[in-house]
Amino acid sequence: MAKKETNNLNITINNQDEESDIVVSMSTLIKKLKKYFLIWLVAVVVFIAMAFGYAGVSTQVTKARLTALISFSFDGVEKGLDPNGREFDVYSVKNPAVIERALTELGINMDQLEPIREGITITGRIPDDALQRLNVYSDVLNNTSNGSISAAEKILETTYFPTQYEIYFDYNRTDLSDEDAVNVLNTILNTYNDYFYELYGYNEAVGNALAAVDYTLYDYNEAVDVFSNSLVSLKNYVRELANEDETRFRSSVTGYTFDDLYRSIETVESIELDKISSFITVNNITKDKDEALAYYEYRIKALGREKSQYEETLKALEASIETYQKDQIIVFGNTEDTNTQSTLTSKQYDDMFAQKNQISTDLAKTKQLINFYKDRQEALSDGKLSATSEEIAKLDEDMAALNERIGNLVDLVCDTSEDYYKNVTFSNAYNVLVPASNTASNKVARVIENAKMPLILLEVLGIVVYFGVAFIAAIVSDSRKKRQELDKKKRKAAADDDDEDETEDTEESESSKDKKSK
Repeated sequence: MAKKETNNLNITINNQDEESDIVVSMSTLIKKLKKYFLIWLVAVVVFIAMAFGYAGVSTQVTKARLTALISFSFDGVEKGLDPNGREFDVYSVKNPAVIERALTELGINMDQLEPIREGITITGRIPDDALQRLNVYSDVLNNTSNGSISAAEKILETTYFPTQYEIYFDYNRTDLSDEDAVNVLNTILNTYNDYFYELYGYNEAVGNALAAVDYTLYDYNEAVDVFSNSLVSLKNYVRELANEDETRFRSSVTGYTFDDLYRSIETVESIELDKISSFITVNNITKDKDEALAYYEYRIKALGREKSQYEETLKALEASIETYQKDQIIVFGNTEDTNTQSTLTSKQYDDMFAQKNQISTDLAKTKQLINFYKDRQEALSDGKLSATSEEIAKLDEDMAALNERIGNLVDLVCDTSEDYYKNVTFSNAYNVLVPASNTASNKVARVIENAKMPLILLEVLGIVVYFGVAFIAAIVSDSRKKRQELDKKKRKAAADDDDEDETEDTEESESSKDKKSK
């Protein structure tokens, strides 16, 4: 019964002439589809081969870009700030200095630097939960149209800065092979790790500047000041790190804590340097007495200017602190007796007070230095060189040993601070989550990806042609059948007409014979 119903299902294309109506039965269409199925199947295989052949060639001619994923995790990155509190620039990943280090490590010509830099693009990745929070913008903005200030504040709260970034590397403009491109991108990402620590961690320029000073170019008293300035700078830096360190970090590289280093620097300053300084002052040792006196005079005047500046600043700060209106909180109760009022210090007040203490300390040190240089000046003016040549030679040896000691301290501070930043402060600040790769499976995946669109287009075209040919063939077949049936009907009708004419002629002939006989 189902087969019979199928055979009776027709598709009719009407023309103005009813006799020329084209009727396509579903059974005929199915027969034609079955007839051409094998041809279509062969075409599908050919299309697949063509699509993958095209994808393989295009993949070799146009190299697919490499992809890697990195992440940042440090205080402020979620607000778009770097560890120093300034605007974070993720494009420092492709800084020319970083790429240059990577190319040097791999032994690749520097002519490739600029094409490589231009081929690297960076895109922030926003998690789904952040996208959902950002979608509340439309509702919030509708509230702001009614003058809601709190709604506008909510908009600011939904601002999002990505912490994960996708790194894309298009190396078609370079001379790199697939393997070299992978090595270059991964080396750049790894090299940026060191660049990040240098940029936001220990400043190597500080250590280089301290070590670059040649004390032998100065007079004895000037060399002492050079050593003193180096030790003070180094001590201040270590003190900042010690105040920042809440874990009492002990370096696995040097074995020192920042407190250990601070005490070592203080020991060198208070014992070794003071010993040399006192020996020079007591014995009036100098390479040129007139130049030494002129130097003392200059230092006294310069420190006097600093002293006046500190005193003015301190006076202004004390006046500001005295007149500063502190924040007040009034607590209301049910009765008048329960109302209380308290005064709270604000951050601005605390900052002014801390600044006052620092300036007071600097002012006291400046006054001490002025007195120190005046004593030196007076002793050198009134006295004569009292040290022997052997003692001066020993002084030269001691100063050389002190210089070496300070250099060792600089190295220890550098290594300890670098270890601290890498393993404590920035232990997870920068990570390569997914490195670039170019394995056989990745190549196959890229070929498949490139073959998708051509294959889809070819398959759609093949299906359209397949059904079109089958449909046209069904129309031709059914039309032929219909013409044959019409011709058969016409022949039958003509035969019937002939039979009727013959019968009429016979009847007329018999009628004529009857009339003659009568």
